[in-house]
Amino acid sequence: MNLADALTLLGGVSLFLFGMTLMGEGLKLVAGNRLEVILYKLSGTPLKGILLGSGVTAVIQSSSATSVMVVGFVNSGMMKVRQAISIIMGAIIGTSITGWIISLSDISSSSGILSLLSTETLSAITAIAGIYLRLFSKRQSHHHIGDILLGFAVLMFGMKSMSSSVSGLRESEVFITLLTRFTNPLLGIIIGLVFTTVIQSASAAVGILQALASTGAITFEIALPIIMGIAIGASVPVLLSALGATTDGKRTAFSYLVVDVLGTVVFSAIFYSLNAFLHFPFMTESLRSVNIALVNTVFRVIVVALLLPCIPLIEKMVNFIFSDKNKVIDKELEDINRLEERFLSYPPLAVENIRIAINRMGELTEKNILDAFSLLRMGYTDEGFLEVERIEGIIDKYEDSIGTYITRLTGHEMPEDLNRPVAKYLHTLTDFERISDHALNIAESAREIREKNITFTPEALHELEVTMNALERIVHLTISSFIDNDTEKAYLVEPLEEVIDNLCERIKYNHVQRLAAGKCTILNGYIFNDLTGDFERIGDHCSNTAATQIEMEDGVFGLHSYTKEMKEGHSHNFLENFRFFSETFSL
Repeated sequence: MNLADALTLLGGVSLFLFGMTLMGEGLKLVAGNRLEVILYKLSGTPLKGILLGSGVTAVIQSSSATSVMVVGFVNSGMMKVRQAISIIMGAIIGTSITGWIISLSDISSSSGILSLLSTETLSAITAIAGIYLRLFSKRQSHHHIGDILLGFAVLMFGMKSMSSSVSGLRESEVFITLLTRFTNPLLGIIIGLVFTTVIQSASAAVGILQALASTGAITFEIALPIIMGIAIGASVPVLLSALGATTDGKRTAFSYLVVDVLGTVVFSAIFYSLNAFLHFPFMTESLRSVNIALVNTVFRVIVVALLLPCIPLIEKMVNFIFSDKNKVIDKELEDINRLEERFLSYPPLAVENIRIAINRMGELTEKNILDAFSLLRMGYTDEGFLEVERIEGIIDKYEDSIGTYITRLTGHEMPEDLNRPVAKYLHTLTDFERISDHALNIAESAREIREKNITFTPEALHELEVTMNALERIVHLTISSFIDNDTEKAYLVEPLEEVIDNLCERIKYNHVQRLAAGKCTILNGYIFNDLTGDFERIGDHCSNTAATQIEMEDGVFGLHSYTKEMKEGHSHNFLENFRFFSETFSL
């Protein structure tokens, strides 16, 4: 091999890696928009986990990507380690599909109609179709399909370049002598491991081995140890991805290495023991590209079949290696952990976790309002106040985490159907946080009432009670309609908000009358006005949340135009609902 051949080989490897990446990214965007959510939701049993892991990996063309995604699931608390191990086993099988795609290069020497499936013909056809879609189609989905086709063409061209660059090695005595040393299985495993670790791709490593097979010098006894080493080397990117992960995340990443190492050891012990007695005749047979693909797939399937009953044992092993010393205790913060950085590359999954987190934020907001009202009704306690303050701090963390996560997510390309829910979550986020702020304000007013020994007249207490009942109803309607995505329920919020505004105006007027009659003091008035101000703001934020939900559902987001249309046009039973709530919450 001269310098020109070496440069051609490196160029072929570069094109191969680029084509595989381009094809995988295109496949992920076209066919994989929901695969991540499916993988999370439907991997309940080991067999399902293996099948789904294989399928997703076959689509996105990377066992490392699937495994990194699963590490994110476990790291965020969405998935258990045992469940993740089965998916990783499936990914180990699924990554072998690339070898079968590459083996199409073997058809290039065929004649007749099969020649239409040759590397040159397939590359030309897919390149022409891909560039047409990229240049002349206006639909984004067609651009992604074009990327898939162009990626395939570049991958096949890179494979052809690698094969042609090493074709002269079949006559090289040095090369033949070097390969014969790989008959030592341990040396072959080390070579495969190191090579895969360097290029960070098991599929590419197998592809290069398939290119070398075109020389006719790759026999079964040479190829098998290298393939086993490639399988182990594929775990390195996953291990690197677990740096900074939780204990369970590290366990999941390390289980990839355990499965590959344990599988290689068990498989080697069985295979080479049998070979010592039976002397398999195929050991010295030369392999073609398609044979390499077959050996790679069969080895991975056998490893997974052997270790499938051992999933509980593998879990115990990784649990022992990574002891659980720092487990998260605060249950309210668990859903924030779902906002994994690893999921930003998988928008449907990221949006699903945003939905879960903001729903939890809404539930905590409603809880905080009820707890704050309890301090007014049942009497102030330090424990009650600290609980409201604690939940308010957690809600602030939700706002900051979700807002930051959405901002980072919008920097990635997303399917069009995800833009609307993301915008809805972003607009609602602030309203939930503001409602909780007012809950803390109410708790602080309750503390001031206690500290200054303030008492209200029976009439004032009745007015506060009626208004708090109305606020509990509107907060519940707002949060439940948001979580359930129930637009009809959201339409009830605006008429109730009008009733709350009227109540606040009425009780302010009544308070002034009591003040003039000497029934209340100025100090009482300050606290009373603070409370009614918080009550009004809570209703306003509920109205904003419902308006956002309704307008996003209609696909037109503006200045809450629906509220004006409801009031002036009396649509959506506004007047009937307004009368009902007015009678229900009457002073």
